[in-house]
Amino acid sequence: MKWRDGWAFLIFAGGAAFFAFPGTRELYQKAYAFSPALLSFGKFAVLATAGEMLILRLRSGRYLSRNFGLLPKMLVWGVLGVLIYCVFVIFSAGVPALIFGGASPAGVLQRIAAALLISVFMNLIFAPPMMLVHHLSDIFIADNEGRFPLRRLNVRLLLRKADWDKLWGFIYKRTIPLFWIPAHTVTFLLPPEFRVLFAALLSVVLGLFLALASRSSGASADAV
Repeated sequence: MKWRDGWAFLIFAGGAAFFAFPGTRELYQKAYAFSPALLSFGKFAVLATAGEMLILRLRSGRYLSRNFGLLPKMLVWGVLGVLIYCVFVIFSAGVPALIFGGASPAGVLQRIAAALLISVFMNLIFAPPMMLVHHLSDIFIADNEGRFPLRRLNVRLLLRKADWDKLWGFIYKRTIPLFWIPAHTVTFLLPPEFRVLFAALLSVVLGLFLALASRSSGASADAV
């Protein structure tokens, strides 16, 4: 590990240490109780963007490039983090109400079944458009040399530039059923205050895995 990689190690090691102690864990739970949406913004802005920087490091040897757009990416990920928090609340309440008639799942098997169904509904309904938005935002930031000028935003043009082979052939058809549905089943077995945090970490894990795989196969994917 080179000296310039030390910051990444410190961030993830510090995060692990933060949740290892009851006192600091309690601080996180209090912050979540005060403003879960704001905390979700911060978690995705920091963790998901740091994950993209690590992916770039693996692919190119650098953490930042001219077209990376650090602040715009943090803003996009933060907004997506708030949306993900809202969607988690909606689906975690709505799916059990639909399937179990409003009753809380009783027993381990029912809880696992409920978590799986929540994950399936969420990943089939919400994940595809969210992944598309993230993909288009990456294109827009890169086209504008790391900036996000709203006055130049042209959704129809971005849709023409989208890599539909990548989106449909790989991200939707492979990562959703093989990674996101199983991973988010685990997510919905966790206490509510840790779900968005775990989802942000999953984005980093999937992105790093695919970055390593792409060295030999040329595959790439959006992390959600």
